[in-house]
Amino acid sequence: MLMNLLNATLPRRSLFAMLPALLTACSAVDVLNATVASDSYTLAGGLPYGPEPRQQLDVYQPKGQTRTALKNAPMVVFFYGGNWSMGERADYRFVGEALASQGIVTVVADYRLSPAVRYPVFVQDSALAVRWAFDHAEQYGASPSRIFVMGHSAGAYNAAMVALDERWLKAVGLTPSRLAGWIGLAGPYDFLPIGEPRTQVAFNWPDTPADSQALSHASRASPPALLLAPTEDKVVDPRRSTVGMARRLKASGVRVESELFDGVSHVTLLASMASVLRGRAPVLERITAFVASVG
Repeated sequence: MLMNLLNATLPRRSLFAMLPALLTACSAVDVLNATVASDSYTLAGGLPYGPEPRQQLDVYQPKGQTRTALKNAPMVVFFYGGNWSMGERADYRFVGEALASQGIVTVVADYRLSPAVRYPVFVQDSALAVRWAFDHAEQYGASPSRIFVMGHSAGAYNAAMVALDERWLKAVGLTPSRLAGWIGLAGPYDFLPIGEPRTQVAFNWPDTPADSQALSHASRASPPALLLAPTEDKVVDPRRSTVGMARRLKASGVRVESELFDGVSHVTLLASMASVLRGRAPVLERITAFVASVG
C-alpha cells in the first residue's frame, strides 16, 4: 500500500498531509527514503573511519558532473540527531540524495551512542569522521578547501562542537579554520541545566562540564555558519540556541546566516529536504546557496 501511494501522482502537499496516517504503518524515514531518486548519486557505503563498529560512514557522490567539477565540488559531513542515543546513517539517505542532487559530495556518518558512551565520545567520533573527509575528499571529487560540517538536532550540536571548539579537531591533526563553514539545523547549543533523562545520561548530569556547551566556544575564529530552525520547536528552544548562537557569532564578527521557519517542526525541518516535502521550507535551497557562496 505504501509504495502504491508513493508512486501515485499526488501533489506534494497532499502527500505531506497523508504522512501522519502513513506513519501508523511505517517509520517517517521509511516513507521519505522510499521516495528518494537513485539516479542523482553514486553510493559508497560502510566505509570505516575508525576501528569501532559504529565508526562507519556513507558517501553520496553526485552523478553527471564534469571532470573539472568533480575535482572541486564541496563536501558536507552530516551528523544526524536522536538525542545522542539513537540513529543509523542508512535512515538519512534522503539527506545524502538531496545534497548530492545539488552537486555536493555528502558524507553521512554514524557515531557511538549513549548509554554505551558519554560526552565527549560522540564529539570525538565526529571529529574523526571529519579527519576522514579531509583525507579522502579528492578521491570523491571534492576539494579539501570546501569541506563543511552539518547536523540536525543532536547532530547539529556535534557539528557545532567540531567547528567551534578547537580541542576536537586538534586531537586529529586539524583546526576549525580548515573548515569552509558549518550548518546547524534545530541544534541545541546552550542547554544547561539538563532536564531530559536521556540527555542527562549522555552528558553525565549533574557533572556536566560548562565547556560542553557549544555557545561558549563561539569566537572571532569560528568558521562561517548557517543556522536554521523552526519558529515553534517543541524539542529545542530556537531562541536560546539558534538565535542565541547567531547573535554570539555576529557579535564576534563571524559571517552567519540564520532563519526561523514557520510551518515546520523539529523533525519536518530536516524532512523538508526530501523531494516530496521540499515545499514545506526552503532548507535545501538555503544550504545550497550558503555552500556555494562560502566555498
